[in-house]
Amino acid sequence: MNLAGPNGNVVVENAAIVATCSGSTARAGAAMNHCDGCHDAGVLVHNGRIAAVGTADHLHAVMAANHWDRRAFASIDAAGKAVVPGLVDCHTHLVFAGHRAEEFFWRLAGDNYLDILARGGGILSTVKATRRASRAQLLAGGLGRLDALLSFGVTTVEAKSGYGLDLDTEIKQLEVTAELNRRHCIDVVPTFLGAHALPPEFAGRADDYIDWLITAVLPLVAAKKLAVFCDVFCETGVFSIAQSRRLLTAAATLGLKAKLHADEMSPLGGAELAAELKAVSADHLLHASAKAMAAMANAGVVAVALPVTAFGLRQPYADAAAVIGAGCALALSTDLNPGTCFSESIPLLVALAAIHMNLTPEQILNALTINAAAALDRADTTGSIDVGKAGDLVILEDPHYRFMAYRLGVNTVEKVIKAGNLVFDKTQGGVLPCSRI
Repeated sequence: MNLAGPNGNVVVENAAIVATCSGSTARAGAAMNHCDGCHDAGVLVHNGRIAAVGTADHLHAVMAANHWDRRAFASIDAAGKAVVPGLVDCHTHLVFAGHRAEEFFWRLAGDNYLDILARGGGILSTVKATRRASRAQLLAGGLGRLDALLSFGVTTVEAKSGYGLDLDTEIKQLEVTAELNRRHCIDVVPTFLGAHALPPEFAGRADDYIDWLITAVLPLVAAKKLAVFCDVFCETGVFSIAQSRRLLTAAATLGLKAKLHADEMSPLGGAELAAELKAVSADHLLHASAKAMAAMANAGVVAVALPVTAFGLRQPYADAAAVIGAGCALALSTDLNPGTCFSESIPLLVALAAIHMNLTPEQILNALTINAAAALDRADTTGSIDVGKAGDLVILEDPHYRFMAYRLGVNTVEKVIKAGNLVFDKTQGGVLPCSRI
């Protein structure tokens, strides 16, 4: 390996396979069954953007045609290894303080959500800790979790607020998210999730809380450009269909795109609402109906499954076959959070998707790349190895992407390239300096 420096120029050569997952939109239905692999190929990245994909001769021809000096490019020999797009983790609660380890074992012992709440656990436990935490504490925790995600091949991640449930802390979470995006090489996409739970100050007054979010919080979030999306926990006992519709409609008038936590615990109709509003994604979906899946497919809503959460809660998994059979685009994500899924582990996610959701290696890879990018409305700029897109690549230790699932629970990532720069290398000790500033 020859390194030319962090200039966004790299040539990766001799890969056993380059799985491009090519496209500018999500792969839906049967299109998820293939990911366009090129054998004995490589990738050329110039100024952070993919400039060519193909044989060594093709890469050299493109370089020569543009009069680019080969000495200005880092060179990585990927002989015997697979290259895939940078992974996209499209549903996380990345910024938080405090932990809920006791709650994890209470749940395993049989306590339900209300029992855990009565014992001081649940979302409101994290809300208390996050309200108390300084920005520096939240930033340090977020940077550590981003490093962990990077080691698993993640180059773009979504981060939700929702552990403040008051004006100051929701803004603090989103501002820390913006700082994480500035400081770390991973692209961090912000989502406002003020409607994550009902805070104690509004106990028994969910309609009033939604009114307050619409009038007092959303305008400030939009004015400060702190979020791309607005999400809501649309669930029995949390926020109703009518309340969710009202919030997301108001958010849309301010330029925030819709996402939903939908039908996780009961078939409330959140998936149907996502289709009605043409949301970018609907997530969880453990109890979504076949009719809802068809509606989401027709509306172009990406279905995001979160198998590690289902595993940790001992819940049924989202019906991936029904999602794909309905012609819907399926994405996968960690749901990293301190309560129900304290895990950044892509290898665990992949193993569960293969074994318990019966997904093929091709479906899994598409779900973690182009479809997850579509769930963040970024499939035109990332999520696949296509000319013009961001030069975000993962080089695996093994000769095929199938090993991601085959090597159960093992991290098969050897190197990660972000915007044409090497930012993680297992052979060099892991995460490399990758600050934007």
